[in-house]
Amino acid sequence: MSLNRRQVLAGGLGLGAAVGLSACSGLTSKAGSSAPSAGASAGGPATLTFVNWSGDEEKAAFDAVIAAFHQANPDITVKTDTVPYASIQTNLDTRFQAGNPPDLFRVSYIDMGQYTSQDVLLDLSGSLDANAFEPGLFEAVVADGKPYGVPHQIDTTAILYRLDAFEAAGITNVPTTLDQAWTWEQFTDAANKLAKVTKSGQSPFIYDWQSAGAYRWLTWLFEAGGALLGPDLKSSAIDSDAGRKTLDFTTGFFRNGWVAKNSSVKSTTYPDAAFQSGTVAMAFAGSFLVPGINREVKKKFEYGAMPQPRDVAASTDLGGNAVVAPKSGKNTAAATKFLEYLVSEDAMRTYCQATNQLPTLKSLTSASLDFAIRPDLMAPFVQQAKTLTPDQVKQVTVPQFADLNLALQNELERSFLGGRSSADTAAALAEAVQKAVQ
Repeated sequence: MSLNRRQVLAGGLGLGAAVGLSACSGLTSKAGSSAPSAGASAGGPATLTFVNWSGDEEKAAFDAVIAAFHQANPDITVKTDTVPYASIQTNLDTRFQAGNPPDLFRVSYIDMGQYTSQDVLLDLSGSLDANAFEPGLFEAVVADGKPYGVPHQIDTTAILYRLDAFEAAGITNVPTTLDQAWTWEQFTDAANKLAKVTKSGQSPFIYDWQSAGAYRWLTWLFEAGGALLGPDLKSSAIDSDAGRKTLDFTTGFFRNGWVAKNSSVKSTTYPDAAFQSGTVAMAFAGSFLVPGINREVKKKFEYGAMPQPRDVAASTDLGGNAVVAPKSGKNTAAATKFLEYLVSEDAMRTYCQATNQLPTLKSLTSASLDFAIRPDLMAPFVQQAKTLTPDQVKQVTVPQFADLNLALQNELERSFLGGRSSADTAAALAEAVQKAVQ
């Protein structure tokens, strides 16, 4: 059965066939702020297979990091197996079922729960210094208090905006830092001003909650002080004053004509395409989209970046990926050594600067990185990534996340385009969420 990522997220598939894989040991020194010592081969020569998906920039960055690791650890060879994103889950399932998982593989944070719930990943408790990472980002690899991968990078959402559209609308108060971020009221004012100057077929903005990204709606909920799940992660918390307020506000995007109806949660019209085509003045977009957007629009119009608006708090979405090792792997000691290196300061800097993705190490989130593409745009993205709290991250890394994401997609669509009231939508979401986590 061939599955793409969106089908996996929507269908709530687990890794049932992987249950019961035998455990291996072999942890080495803690990592997080410095690279492993040169020459230590963790028990002799080893060749590691690293299954991942990657675009051209990512592939080149991985190759550079792997080459540096091999120079310091000549007895360990890392061979990448680059798999199309649409087939990564099927590829991994097949390998686990055959009893021959790769030594290393890449996994989205929002998919981590599928693996940790099946007890197939290597416990890295003895290898990572949690204090070296941003707390909310480290939590993305944690289950039952233990890290089961390294938080390699994050790509999170900020706002790209057209300078000419803002000038036409008379918008001069453009925030550049989280402290200056617009309130929901100020965002409303800006959207109304843009609505008056946009032409037919254009909209003030597009949000990035399409398809499997429905969970990004939670950013607004978190900003309002709400939660999807209770502290036990086994009960719904969505039917609340904050939940209804958030539904009222975000449904207003469609009611007020601020976003196009074909950009709702079940749409396949994505922010980068809309921004590149000139149909929106603002696009809520991930930092990983900046290189592609820049190639398409740099000769068409000028654009900038700013943080997302805030209500009682600032927040954002959890995008990005961990790198993990199966506990049944044949080279767990060598794999652990590579994972340690991957989240060393030098390796993370190399990777993030080349790909316009964001670091998870505190030492780098507070540093000035030399991003390859439009470094002048990246500060809002870096700052936004720090707003995720550990409790918020826990809510989108539970094993039932795929079902929760599907519930959000279905129920939000009925509110956004179906005209259902916020109170009824909150109640329906609460019921669907409770069913998913039971």
